[in-house]
Amino acid sequence: MHKIVTWAAVAALSLGQAAAVQAADMTFAIGQSSDSTMVYRLGAQFDFNRSWFASDVGRLTGYWDAGYTFWDGDETSSNHSLSLAPVFVYEFAGERFTPYIEAGIGIAAFAHTEVEDNDLGSSLQFEDRLGFGVRFAGQEIGVRAVHYSNAGLKQPNDGVEAYTLHYRMRF
Repeated sequence: MHKIVTWAAVAALSLGQAAAVQAADMTFAIGQSSDSTMVYRLGAQFDFNRSWFASDVGRLTGYWDAGYTFWDGDETSSNHSLSLAPVFVYEFAGERFTPYIEAGIGIAAFAHTEVEDNDLGSSLQFEDRLGFGVRFAGQEIGVRAVHYSNAGLKQPNDGVEAYTLHYRMRF
């Protein structure tokens, strides 16, 4: 539990620095894990405020994503995790609707090393994500697949996936 508190303090300090520069967007997500555990996520995003490779087709941009996830398993296997990841987004050109695809790799800290029947091996996990969706009128809706694994740093390393529908509100 001490590790979680340490990670939370580091994340809060990092978010505090970013929030001083710009406002955070909020994301709400709901979905299921690969073992049908319900997953609920609350996140904050801080745009890079940069873009690369801009063309008539679209542009590459990104954001920092910090989140809290509740893994609603049975009585003995519910879990909590905190995560932080840089996410790169390719936005396709559009006037009212802007479709996008995204990918990112970050870190996560779990309160317990088990999610349902998966033994994560350690609280520290890497978070890999792929997603797509559409942005419109200062909002966003999309789907994501997120994989957590300790990359073989400690055995066992069962890992776990979550598949979610998310809604992002820009401030």
